Amino acid sequence: MACTEAYKEHIEYTFNAFCRVIIRYAAINAWRDRDKRQQREISLEYFTEEKFYPFSTTDNYFIAPYKQYPVLMCGQRVILTNGNLAAALSSLSEKKREIIYLYFFGNYTQREMYGLCRSTTGYQIHRTLQLLHKEMEVLSHGESELFTL
Repeated sequence: MACTEAYKEHIEYTFNAFCRVIIRYAAINAWRDRDKRQQREISLEYFTEEKFYPFSTTDNYFIAPYKQYPVLMCGQRVILTNGNLAAALSSLSEKKREIIYLYFFGNYTQREMYGLCRSTTGYQIHRTLQLLHKEMEVLSHGESELFTL
């Protein structure tokens, strides 16, 4: 089949028009997609201008230190972070505070504390801890009983 020059030119114009239509609609679709994406997206400027949402969190453990309660035992100042424990220790006699200090803060063994046998010293530590426990219960529950051991 012989193609004339006019027919070839017609086919070329038709193809060019078809390509222009395709490109035009592709551009329209691209603009629509971009507009939809912009409507869904939130820019980072929104976060910094209107509301501040931190991108990370920090622990509050080290920002504000615990309240400190100093207690004087055996001539040494011991810093505690529990107020009830500090109050209970302060209410004990000097001898009982000395037992607690030497065993728990001074790292003395039961035999080194008073030169007594281990069982006697262990009994004194146990009784002092019982008294301390009862004093802390009184402080936490607000009862005003006196415990003497």
